[in-house]
Amino acid sequence: MPVGEALDSLVKLLDIEPIEVNIFRGVGPDEHRLRIFGGQVAAQSLMAAGRTVERGRVHSLHSYFLRPGDPKAPILYEVDRIRDGRSFTTRRVLAIQHGEAIFNMATSFHVDEEGPLVHQLPMPKVPLPDELKPLSERLEPFRDQLADWFARPHPIDQRHVGELPWIAHESREPVQRLWIRADGTLGDDPLLHACVAVYASDMSLFDTMLAPHDVRWHGAEFMGASLDHCMWFHRPFRADEWLLHDMDSPSACGARGLARGFLFARDGTLVVSMVQEGLMRVITRPSP
Repeated sequence: MPVGEALDSLVKLLDIEPIEVNIFRGVGPDEHRLRIFGGQVAAQSLMAAGRTVERGRVHSLHSYFLRPGDPKAPILYEVDRIRDGRSFTTRRVLAIQHGEAIFNMATSFHVDEEGPLVHQLPMPKVPLPDELKPLSERLEPFRDQLADWFARPHPIDQRHVGELPWIAHESREPVQRLWIRADGTLGDDPLLHACVAVYASDMSLFDTMLAPHDVRWHGAEFMGASLDHCMWFHRPFRADEWLLHDMDSPSACGARGLARGFLFARDGTLVVSMVQEGLMRVITRPSP
């Protein structure tokens, strides 16, 4: 698709339909997937919660992926207005398909405040995004194997620093860094920018968990899935401007891996932190 058209499709995807008080309906893209992309469900859930909030910006979300989503069926989002306080507003969102919960989110919104206690981690020194090739160019040699990927619209521009994590290379460190931004221009609604960041945040964390291991997403003897996903929004940002996604995976054991991610604005400001746990199950085949 031309630049911007894929992002327009994502914005329409996030424009969920209100069908009753505190109830919204979302749909998925017209793509061939076995299950719904988790970032879509998380972003639509945050949009549903945000549309019931009158004051404040989202500052955190904590969510669980409960069941694989059906990409051919609409999703019902039920919002529970837990609390409306003077400074903080809390919501709970349940995503439902075929009468069953597939995703659960608790999220909180905070009225902007100024405080004297300020600090942050420094941004790593990496090449600037203009110095790096888009992901589509780097994957061009694998077009035949990744025909389905190339056929999909990609609303997020990705510029990886160093080797691609899922392609064999010498370094097996559980670390990954890439620049991301919405592939086009968004409006000024802070909720929309937060939702686009949520959508993009589920695209790379799992790859960081897998980086040290000789397994692949589509391998016959491996099964992976996101289990939970948490994010903290520290400072205002725009998702259509470059953000450095700095990730590492401090642990994997017991069929579960953990990854951490930090989003830095181009000027070095830390704007978002996140943590995700994923199922990393190696399927042992019986001997013949």
